Amino acid sequence: MSVPVWLWAATVAGLLVLIAVDLVIVDRKPHEVTTGEAARWVVFYVGCAVLFGIGVWVLAGHDYGVQFFTGYITEYSLSVDNLFIFMIIMASFRVPAIHQHRVLLIGILLALAMRSVFIAIGAALIAQFVWVFFLFGAVLVWTAISLVRGDDHDEEYHENAVVRWIRKLYPVTEDFHGHRMTLKRDGRRWLTPMFVVIVAIGSADLLFAVDSIPAIFGITQEAFLVFTANAFALMGLRQLYFLLGGLVKKLVYLSYGLAVILAFIGAKLILHALHEYHAVPDWLDIGNWVSLGVIVVVLAVTTLFSLAKAKRDEKTEALSEANEIR
Repeated sequence: MSVPVWLWAATVAGLLVLIAVDLVIVDRKPHEVTTGEAARWVVFYVGCAVLFGIGVWVLAGHDYGVQFFTGYITEYSLSVDNLFIFMIIMASFRVPAIHQHRVLLIGILLALAMRSVFIAIGAALIAQFVWVFFLFGAVLVWTAISLVRGDDHDEEYHENAVVRWIRKLYPVTEDFHGHRMTLKRDGRRWLTPMFVVIVAIGSADLLFAVDSIPAIFGITQEAFLVFTANAFALMGLRQLYFLLGGLVKKLVYLSYGLAVILAFIGAKLILHALHEYHAVPDWLDIGNWVSLGVIVVVLAVTTLFSLAKAKRDEKTEALSEANEIR
C-alpha cells in the first residue's frame, strides 16, 4: 500500500480539525457530559471511522478496507476494557465531573502521540525482521493469559514511575484550580492535580499500547492503517467513557473475550512468521475476512453473556433485598 506524503499530511490535518471541533463545541464551556451528548458524539466518531474505512475500501481495495475495519474494531474493543482503569484513576484523583472531558482529551492526545512512535518503530522492525512476528505473537499470548488470570484489573490505582517522578520534580497542590495545570505560589511553580491526572491517563494508555499495537500489527502491517485505526479508536474513546459509565463493570466477561481475541491474533502472527519461513502450508495463513469474523463473533457473544449475567445478578439481588424486608 503506497501512501504519499500529502495523504499522511491530509489525514493528520483532518484529525486535528476533529480535535479542534471537539475543543470548540464540547470543551469551550466546562460541563458535565450527559449520556445523550456522549451518545451523539460516539455516533459521530464511529461514523467518521466508517466513512474513512469506506474511502480506504474504494480507493485502495477491499483487502485494505477489511484490514482497517478489523483493526479499528480490535483497537476500540481493547479500549473499552481500558475504560475501567480510567474510571479508577478519575476516582483516585477526585476529578470534578466538569473537568473529566478535558482530562481525557489531553491525556489521550498524549497517548496517541506516543503510540505514533511505537507504530513507527514497529513498522520499521517488521519491514526488516520476520522474527518480530514471533515476539509480537508471544506478547499477545502472554497478555491473553494475564487477562484470563485477572492480572490486569486492580480496584485501586497505584501511581506509575512517570507520575511519581513528576511529583518529585514539582510540588502538587491539593485542590483543582479550574483548567489550570500550573500556578505560581510563594515564588515557586506548582503543578495542579489537573496536570498530574492527565499524565496518569496518558501514561496508563501508553502501557495499554504494549498489547494493542502488536495486536493490530497482527491484522495489518500497513503503518497508515495501524495509525488511523488507533487514532479513530482513541478519538471516540473519550465520549464512550461518559456513555458507558457503570456499564463497563457489567461487562464481566469482556476480559475473557479480549483474551480469546488476543490469543487468536497472537497465533495468527506466529503462523504468519512460520509461513514467511516456509515452515507451514499456505492454508494455515489466516485471512482478513476470517479475522474480522472471529473478532466480531467473540465480541458479540461476550457482550450478550455479560449482559445476561448482569441481569440475573440484579434479579438475585432484588429478591435478596425483598426477603430481608420481609
